[in-house]
Amino acid sequence: MDITIGIIIFVIIAIVAYVWLTYNSLITLRERIKEALSGIDVQLKRRTDLIPNLVETVKGYAKHEKEVFENVTKARSMLMKADSPHAKAEADNMLTGALKSLFAVAEAYPTLRASENFQHLQEELSDTENKISYSRQFYNSNVLAYNTKIQMFPSSLIANQFGFKAKEFFETEESEKKPVKVSF
Repeated sequence: MDITIGIIIFVIIAIVAYVWLTYNSLITLRERIKEALSGIDVQLKRRTDLIPNLVETVKGYAKHEKEVFENVTKARSMLMKADSPHAKAEADNMLTGALKSLFAVAEAYPTLRASENFQHLQEELSDTENKISYSRQFYNSNVLAYNTKIQMFPSSLIANQFGFKAKEFFETEESEKKPVKVSF
């Protein structure tokens, strides 16, 4: 009889320990996703802070390119207002397209391209784009780990019981996945 009670107590302790550890690991993964999304926000904010300086630099050379400047400003504003990963990805893609147009305008002005200020801003923006890319990758890796854990048995039982829901990936639009055409 003592062995049976000992086994029952051991099984109960093992189940409680498993639930506890699984719950805590799900919390940890969820917090890592928040941290990763915050990292994306920091880099997107950095980019939105650089853009007015870039636009002002280009404006001095290309005063007649009003539509390009308006598109960049509109896309920047949308990015600053975005509140979900999907909305941020959409606004980020719009801003990337607008920046491509801005750099295309800059190509038409050799003195602008040679400007030290423009080159510095372009380097800062390029560095920021790399950081955004890394931040997206870090976020998506954490989302993958979290979503996998909440779907796998038996941790899915605990995830469902405590209301853990799948998170969305930070995705790029199909148009952004096409190779960039570079011509000299």
